[in-house]
Amino acid sequence: MCIRDRSYVIPTSTDVDITGVDVSKIDDSYFAKLRAPAAKKSESAFFTAQTGKSEEEQKRLADKKKTQSQVDAALLNNIKKVELLKNYLSARFTLKHGQRPHELIF
Repeated sequence: MCIRDRSYVIPTSTDVDITGVDVSKIDDSYFAKLRAPAAKKSESAFFTAQTGKSEEEQKRLADKKKTQSQVDAALLNNIKKVELLKNYLSARFTLKHGQRPHELIF
């Protein structure tokens, strides 16, 4: 899951049933990035610095993957119940010359 800019999202009148999807763990803090404290810069610290992620960050990413898979599984079950909804959601949206997106009705 990630936050998308609204310029990349197309509003439609299609509804996706989200009953059975547990989104209680998802809030603004779910999308927040952890800021590592800035270390003092020195030549020796540069060559000995660890490039891996901290244990806390690894645990957080593992939890996010688990939550993502749970939400995806529940959503896909609901999407499969509606005929052609999966095809509709995966279709590529394009505009032709002269089409105005604000005048289209989905």
